[in-house]
Amino acid sequence: MRPSDYDGWTRVERARWKREVFRERWLRRVLALLGVGLVTFAAVFMISGLTPPSVGGREEGERAEVAVPQDETLRLTVPKMSRVSDVPVYTAAPDNNAALDAGAVHVRGTGFPWEPGANVYIAGHRLGYPNTGSFLVFYDLNRLVEGDRVLLKDSDGTEYVYEVFREMVVSPKETSVTEPVAGKRIVSLQTCTLPDYSRRLIVQAELVLTREAKPDANSPDRAASKSPGPNPRGV
Repeated sequence: MRPSDYDGWTRVERARWKREVFRERWLRRVLALLGVGLVTFAAVFMISGLTPPSVGGREEGERAEVAVPQDETLRLTVPKMSRVSDVPVYTAAPDNNAALDAGAVHVRGTGFPWEPGANVYIAGHRLGYPNTGSFLVFYDLNRLVEGDRVLLKDSDGTEYVYEVFREMVVSPKETSVTEPVAGKRIVSLQTCTLPDYSRRLIVQAELVLTREAKPDANSPDRAASKSPGPNPRGV
């Protein structure tokens, strides 16, 4: 190798080395800036109490959780039906005869009135048995028409008001009627058809109003809040 060749090679290597050093320094600065940006981003969300969209925040339209009564028993009233006034509704399997004989059954696995998007599915006897809560309880379910009201009350006293929007007759094997209806919160009332009980009559009503329970005026907390304080004049 001639000296001139060596000098030329050395200059080329030196220039390449300088480029590598420059590239490495530039890359380090970019990474450092990115790190500072990510730390700042996280700090802003922590300070403001927000959650970044990618970390499991609530989806659009998702509702906050609601209070769930400790006792799941419901009370059913249908003003247009002669025997459905404050009827107890117990959560159980649809073939639970003891629950059916006591009133009506909220089919286990279907929704509750306080749940968004629920289909509260309730079954009752058409004829039932004399001297029980089931006797003729849903006998006149077929009288309901669009706009008639169905009232449910939970054990905390909150009342849910529904309006009938649909009636149908289905096979006993049809289970889709127990599923939620998109965009609605509903109650479904089921009984057998007459005269041979071969099919199922279903009436569905949509939630239109919720009435919160009023505080009990005789409760200890209520009484304490009403009791007068000490008389500043001592009279």
